[in-house]
Amino acid sequence: MNPDALREHLVGAWRLVSYRATAVDGGEVVDGGEVVEPFGPRPQGLITYTPSGHMSAQIMRPLRPRFRRGRLEEGLPGELAAAATGYLAYGGTYEVPEDDLVVHHVEVSLFPNWVGTALTRVAARDGGTLRLSLREPALIWGTRRTGVLVWERA
Repeated sequence: MNPDALREHLVGAWRLVSYRATAVDGGEVVDGGEVVEPFGPRPQGLITYTPSGHMSAQIMRPLRPRFRRGRLEEGLPGELAAAATGYLAYGGTYEVPEDDLVVHHVEVSLFPNWVGTALTRVAARDGGTLRLSLREPALIWGTRRTGVLVWERA
C-alpha cells in the first residue's frame, strides 16, 4: 500500500477493539512476555481522521466511577484523579510519510507532556480492522513493552 492509499483508508471514524502491551527484552518480544491491557479487557475508544489532515483519539476504561455531583468543576481531587487515570485523549494533525506509518502531531492532550510532540505509529490493515502499533517499545506500567491498538470502522 502506498502512503496515499493508507491516508485514504484512515479517513473516517474507528472504534477501539483492544489495546494490549507485551513485555520485551532488548527490544524483542519475550516468549511468554507479560501482556497487560492498560485500559482493561474491554476498553472503549474512538479515533477519527479527517480528509484535511486532522485527528483525534479518545480511549477510556469502561465503568469509571461517576462523580458524586453532576458537574466537572465540583469534582473532588480523588474523583478528578480517578477520571484522568482511566482516560487518554489527544488531537492535532497527522501525516502518512510511508506506506505503513502514520504520525500524529499532538496539539492538545490530557497528558501535557505529549503537547508539541509527534507520535509515530506503525499502521496495518487487516480486512475491516486497523492495527496501530508503537514503532519502538515504550515504558508501560514500569516495563518496556510493545503497544498494539486494534480498531474497527465505527
